[in-house]
Amino acid sequence: MALTTNRLSVDHRLLHHLIVHQILPTGGGYAKLSRMQVFLMWCILSKIEFCFPLLMLKTMVRAFSQKKSVLPFGSILTKVFLHCHIPLEGENATKLKKEDTYNKSTLNLIGWKKQQGIWTYLPKADQALRIAREEQEDNPPWEAQE
Repeated sequence: MALTTNRLSVDHRLLHHLIVHQILPTGGGYAKLSRMQVFLMWCILSKIEFCFPLLMLKTMVRAFSQKKSVLPFGSILTKVFLHCHIPLEGENATKLKKEDTYNKSTLNLIGWKKQQGIWTYLPKADQALRIAREEQEDNPPWEAQE
């Protein structure tokens, strides 16, 4: 059975959200955990160091090899370039629409609601079929699509 995010605790679900949006950005398909996402969660929870620059580089190479992709880590790279005084003249600047903040609304957006002081996962009604299907799948987490 594939490891899915709806089976994660609120802490692990928030950590997964941070990983897929900040540490290892991916486009869509956040319901299943990839091997790399599980590995990163394990490293973070176990306080095991990993080489983030190498992870960034491998993520950018993987994105470049796909047909439809954008360069991940754009805002981080811009800050690094500016800090190192690398000229960016001639580059088209893109203003980001929002900054990611993590608070109660983030948890509500990913399906967690606080009821009587306890965070509980309450999926939307239209997700019930998807969740039931994911729970019936026979793929182990290491064979989940990345």
